[in-house]
Amino acid sequence: MPGMVVFGRRWRIASDDLVFPGAFELFIRAAWWIVTLVLYTNHKGRFDCQGGAYLHNYLVVLLVLLAVIILTLCAIVYISAQGTIMNPGPRRSMPALVYLRALLYFPEFIWACLGAVWVSDNSTGCKPAEVGAVIGAVVSSWIILLSMVVGVLVVFDPLGSQRPGVLPDAPLGVRDLESSESSQLFYTAHTVASRVWESRLRLLCCCLPQDDNHRAAFSSIAQLVSGFFLDTDLVPSDIAAGLALLHQEQDKMEHCRDPDEVLSHSPSSPIREDLEVELEKAIHFMQFAAAAYGWPLYVYSNPLTGFCKLSGDCCRSRQAEYDLVGGDTLGCHFTSILQSTGLQYRDFIHISFHNQIYEIPFYVALDHKREAVLVAVRGTLSLKVSSGISSTLIMIRESKRHIFSSCLLSLLSKALADYSKQFVVSVVLGKDLVPRLSIPNMEDLKRRLLKMVSNCSKPKYKILMHGCWYELFGGTPDDFPTELENRREEALSQPLLGEESLLVQRSNTYQSLSSDDSPSHPTHLPLYPPGRILHITEDGPARRHCFSQVRYRAEWSSETSFRNVLISPRMIADHMPDVVLHALRSLTREQPFAVCPTRGVNKQSISVSEQI
Repeated sequence: MPGMVVFGRRWRIASDDLVFPGAFELFIRAAWWIVTLVLYTNHKGRFDCQGGAYLHNYLVVLLVLLAVIILTLCAIVYISAQGTIMNPGPRRSMPALVYLRALLYFPEFIWACLGAVWVSDNSTGCKPAEVGAVIGAVVSSWIILLSMVVGVLVVFDPLGSQRPGVLPDAPLGVRDLESSESSQLFYTAHTVASRVWESRLRLLCCCLPQDDNHRAAFSSIAQLVSGFFLDTDLVPSDIAAGLALLHQEQDKMEHCRDPDEVLSHSPSSPIREDLEVELEKAIHFMQFAAAAYGWPLYVYSNPLTGFCKLSGDCCRSRQAEYDLVGGDTLGCHFTSILQSTGLQYRDFIHISFHNQIYEIPFYVALDHKREAVLVAVRGTLSLKVSSGISSTLIMIRESKRHIFSSCLLSLLSKALADYSKQFVVSVVLGKDLVPRLSIPNMEDLKRRLLKMVSNCSKPKYKILMHGCWYELFGGTPDDFPTELENRREEALSQPLLGEESLLVQRSNTYQSLSSDDSPSHPTHLPLYPPGRILHITEDGPARRHCFSQVRYRAEWSSETSFRNVLISPRMIADHMPDVVLHALRSLTREQPFAVCPTRGVNKQSISVSEQI
């Protein structure tokens, strides 16, 4: 639901988000109250040390204060668990409870200070258990107060006073009069959000040089991220609940419908043997693609022997011997490539380990086995921001213009994807996010997520609890009752009241929800993986336990199979070169390849160029 409004601003937390933090604090407070009560009962009337009377009064007041806090937390947890995401009516008293709970921090702070003073000045002659109890109470109070401050910083929304509102009941003339003001407010909010995200990116990547390229990249990424959910009024827990619901819904649909369109042969070849030939090529070239990640991936893949094999050459400089440029630990990177690929020193033409904005590591080498020139380009296996794949490719092309004229590594338009089928094969493993990571697909994901969140009639805490259990241990997707069950199918294109309240009324997302499942005039063209698509999926039941064995199968697939983002707990984790390399190698083995843990079908993308 929309963020809760307290203290005159909107926060990144909803009134139904206090169940779990409130229950956790309630458990701590209850245990604290019981320990204090036992201490007071056992020593009542026997506080005969120097500050005994003060200690007696301190414990009495502490018990009363803890009891009031416990009762307040019980009310907060109970009220927060009522209603649904889009039915906050039963939680209308939550702001008052939040004010009361915030007010109780002041006497707790004062009492913690008094306890610290007593331990310092008046605890002489008191029993160790009594002094320890007061010290524990003081430390616990300070920890809880510090946690509260951190929590406030986490849920603080810099745009809390900038949110454009929705006026569903305003007269038409008033709406027209305020349309320009709403547009200006929306623009201001977008500008502020972009600045906030740009500051966050700079803080996250503070080790990077602050040159013009980095500043431009941070600005572009900040505008993209800030604008994605700006036209909605969702808090992070709403997005988490929506993803959990959407994952279970997708799994149910996958079990009930026919498999996605799969081609029995290559789009450019009528023979089945073409699949095995291309699979063999993909396995061969993938080892060179994985080697481009350098020594970190090599050590990760060889934890017992990796350091020993690289230690001898890590400090050796080869820049004078070979065309080796850029980056740190060049010797380690070069040696790891030699160990991973089996190539010789003389096989390398150019190696670059520059790792900056628009500059990513790559190498050019000779593959005598295939009689080919290899161009292996590393992905973004680091916290350093990368932006502008076209600029990156221009950098690679210009550094060795005589080696190749172009290279297709990103998602492409339909026409260019069809053209690239002549010389590119893309390998996609399971439900990997990257081959689906286009702006139209992400907008479609947002629309579906909004529908799932607004239509579900279960409390958010139940959605999140079942979602966590489902992601960790599997099971059957939950049949959450929704308001869609009582609506006619032809009316599904009209947004519910809940959907409208989640959206800024002038936004593109609102207009698309109020008319159709997708915008009639999309601002971005759909993008597809390049070339022919070799799709690797798990062959067997979608649900299995952690130690079960896995078999994979490979099929030719159409680019239209990747028009939707599929939710999976490994949709990002499986976008690792070692994972796809293991999956490819397992297809050539008789024994099944074991992965733990894996649930459902997982995906990974790597483009393999057949000719240069």
